[in-house]
Amino acid sequence: MKQRWLLCAALLLVGNILVLAHEADDHDDIEDDVIDIDDDLEDGVEEVEELKHEVSTPPPLPKVTYSAPVPTGEVYFAENFDKGTLEGWVLSKAKKDDADDEIAKYDGKWEVQEMKDTKLPGDKGLVLVSRAKHHAIAAKLNKPFIFDSKPFIIQYEVNFQNGIECGGAYVKLISKGHEQHLDQFHDKTPYTIMFGPDKCGEDYKLHFIFRHKSPKTGKYEEKHAKRPDADLKNYFTDKKTHLYTLVLNPDNSFEILVDQTVVNSGNLLSDMTPAVNPPREIEDPNDQKPEDWDERAKIADPDAVKPDDWDEDAPAKIPDEDAVKPEGWLDDEPEYVPDPDAEKPEDWDEDMDGEWEAPQIANPKCESAPGCGAWQRPTIDNPNYKGKWKPPMIDNPNYQGIWKPRKIPNPDFFEDLEPFKMTPFSALGLELWSMTSDIFFDNFIICTDRAVADDWGNDGWGLKKAADGAAEPGVVGQMMAAAEERPWLWVVYILTVALPVFLVILFCCSGKKQPSAAEYKKTDAPQPDVNEEEKVEEKDKGEAEDEEEETNEEKPEDKQRRDGEAETASQDEEEEEEEEGGGEEEEEEEEEEDSKSDRKEEESVNRSPRNRKPRKD
Repeated sequence: MKQRWLLCAALLLVGNILVLAHEADDHDDIEDDVIDIDDDLEDGVEEVEELKHEVSTPPPLPKVTYSAPVPTGEVYFAENFDKGTLEGWVLSKAKKDDADDEIAKYDGKWEVQEMKDTKLPGDKGLVLVSRAKHHAIAAKLNKPFIFDSKPFIIQYEVNFQNGIECGGAYVKLISKGHEQHLDQFHDKTPYTIMFGPDKCGEDYKLHFIFRHKSPKTGKYEEKHAKRPDADLKNYFTDKKTHLYTLVLNPDNSFEILVDQTVVNSGNLLSDMTPAVNPPREIEDPNDQKPEDWDERAKIADPDAVKPDDWDEDAPAKIPDEDAVKPEGWLDDEPEYVPDPDAEKPEDWDEDMDGEWEAPQIANPKCESAPGCGAWQRPTIDNPNYKGKWKPPMIDNPNYQGIWKPRKIPNPDFFEDLEPFKMTPFSALGLELWSMTSDIFFDNFIICTDRAVADDWGNDGWGLKKAADGAAEPGVVGQMMAAAEERPWLWVVYILTVALPVFLVILFCCSGKKQPSAAEYKKTDAPQPDVNEEEKVEEKDKGEAEDEEEETNEEKPEDKQRRDGEAETASQDEEEEEEEEGGGEEEEEEEEEEDSKSDRKEEESVNRSPRNRKPRKD
């Protein structure tokens, strides 16, 4: 077995050497080609012309041709930016109120351009170009969206071309009435829905926030959807285009999809924080805890008395009276002594620094002794120590529980069973801060038909996905490209592919061939016992042949030994008969049966191929 493994290792080593040699030969061939390229240029041109029509070129990779998506139904807003301009979009000129003047301006740049590594020439989008700046841009809808009996759907694409450090790519749906001042769009501009990805640090979010108006007070309050259970990190880091979709239904249910896959869902009444509807009762803000309210669940037993033998002054540790000073203890030697090799520094000023003293070092005499200095008994726990006495705790008979303010009816209570009917909105805006540039937006759509949104997504994002898939190399190509960057992967490939194949061939095809019975008979070599799984006919035939050969070729020594054993047995029988006066016939029969069984055992042993002696010619 050890030789097999050594052989495997040797073959792997030879394979690696061949691969490296092949790469070196390819490199030498390339250099030779460069050197001889001027000499063979004319001949090469002629050969290419001759073989141009004979050799068939490999089929090109499939190409995906871009065509701008077109809405297949009624939409409130649709933008694919393929016109190459910001027509219809308004850049904000506002300032943030709570920021320094240097960064308060919305002076971040927006441009319409293709993606850096686009696979679809002609496909353009809106790009957030600058970093570490405030960006704000908005566009009006074809008509205001009013939440009634139809679903609401918003969908758009995002690509973090440079990844994302800290920043967002969410959209705001600007509430109706504020679309007339889009050039003043800022973070405080009222919106109805905020939706989209956002990330800072290691916190990856997919916002869905809507502002709900209280029918009782008229105030707006933000309601946040629960965090999705799916892992969102890959959408921010893979530098691919992803499709974000929000669907709100008149029955108050909602769905959030990424790349047409649901990552979060719920109900506006039960899965928003804080809840849409406030509680019916609230704690009375004017209620106060009574002064005699007792919240103590346990109190000290007032009837408990300290025992007379309780000694509060007993120390926790006492000297061990059974301890004995070790032999050889140096009582007169200090534990530390001045360093005899130390010297006073030359710049030491006794007037300023005081009298100089050599530094202390461990006493060298104490190294071989159990200890130095005055010996003291070690301390042990005091068995009589009890500490300070405290009365035991008992249940408080006056316990009233933890005090809470009383409940009163909520003066602001309302019950809105249709939170889907939100404030109408009339514009879409992007108000963002980002520490990363080149965030790509494309193919915005707002509609009420799920099929229209799906068609729009398939014609836009689906086309990008197909183009990326067509441009990506296959598995083998990816493995080869990875091996070019990391040559050590060749060893992994060889071990993964060649080693299993070699081991299968080694263990399946290198088994020892069992010699046949004829070969044993020719050489008279010892033959193994007959296997029980062999056929019955072969077994019987072999035994018959063995018996016949043993009968014909029995050695004289074996015959003499058996004859001697038989004579000895007969003599023993005669002596027993004489001693017993003839004995009984049953005993004679038993002895005869025993002798027969012994003979049979001897014959079976002699017939066994293991004990067969080589015959003499």
